Amino acid sequence: MENATNPTQDLPTELLISELQSFGARLSDPRVGAESRRGGAGPSDHKALTLDGMTVMVPVHTAPAFDSPYVVEKPDAAGRSQIIRDGRKVGEVSFPARPRFYDLTTADGIPYNKIAVLHGRDVLATTVLQTCIRYQSRTKTCQFCSIGQSLAAGRTIAHKTPAQLAEVAKAAVELDGVKHMVMTTGTPKGDDRGCAILAESVRAVKAAVDLPVQVQSEPPEDFGWFQRLKDAGADALGMHLEAVTEGVRQRIMPGKAQVSVETYMEAFAASVPVFGRGQVSTYILAGLGDTPEAILAISEKLIALGVYPFVVPFVPISGTPLESHPTPSSAFMGSILAPLSKMLVEGGLKSTDIKAGCGRCGACSALATYERRLAP
Repeated sequence: MENATNPTQDLPTELLISELQSFGARLSDPRVGAESRRGGAGPSDHKALTLDGMTVMVPVHTAPAFDSPYVVEKPDAAGRSQIIRDGRKVGEVSFPARPRFYDLTTADGIPYNKIAVLHGRDVLATTVLQTCIRYQSRTKTCQFCSIGQSLAAGRTIAHKTPAQLAEVAKAAVELDGVKHMVMTTGTPKGDDRGCAILAESVRAVKAAVDLPVQVQSEPPEDFGWFQRLKDAGADALGMHLEAVTEGVRQRIMPGKAQVSVETYMEAFAASVPVFGRGQVSTYILAGLGDTPEAILAISEKLIALGVYPFVVPFVPISGTPLESHPTPSSAFMGSILAPLSKMLVEGGLKSTDIKAGCGRCGACSALATYERRLAP
């Protein structure tokens, strides 16, 4: 991992991505490309950059980013920007353009980008419910979550209706070539944990446009919701552990930790036969306290079940209780992502085979780049 901290040598793409996601970057011209995001359900405080054919989300508004050794220079006439560290070029990026659908408003007068936003290069993402039963309680809230920030700032609305989502999704496909969609939600009251509202939302989108959709929720009490979501048109499912050991979960997300890892594993086992191997995934935030060994151990079990473990570096978001929490180093991430990518390829789970969702997008982690080097 020597190259990970030596800017005088050319960095492999996966290490440069990990470095940028660890340190963040300073932008010479923050106005270029698609708008960066602040607050919300994540990824937040990031900017989308395209590097070696991969579009990645790089922190630009976080505390580490303000002191980052990496500077992204103003684009040249061809739209290319150099990445500079210690006066030396270490890479070159371009910026995905601002999507055209952002300029439109819904039939009921809501700007489209308050309904759904572009993630990465070709992913439409929405938080159907921008509220959560856990968010307002200091004893229950996930310490990394900023779901209420964009709502409080007026950058989104609390509840996106099925009709609004269908209208925006259709326009995003037609105007900007969006290839898949992510629907997540804050957790509402009720044993379905948001599955009911996701089902009606995906049904409306599918009636309007042919677009693969991943839905994301906590495990419902009734696992029959998995088939109902599939019948509504969902192509993929995300149920996000975030942290994998109970001690870290209790400390970082005390409310969500009431749903145990064991319950998640039971839900994964029940959902894979419905959606298929590789079409169920989980999001794991490395750097919150779980060891690489713990993350790799549970990843092995997940892969055996047919679940794709999407491991991303934790990035602190301003205004959250963890805003000063350190980001994991590229060496730490490499100690997870290198063996994990090998496990995924050997297990027959590839990000390119996922129909929709975070794992297919891959912008929040260098995992897909590690995987790409191994896959035939």
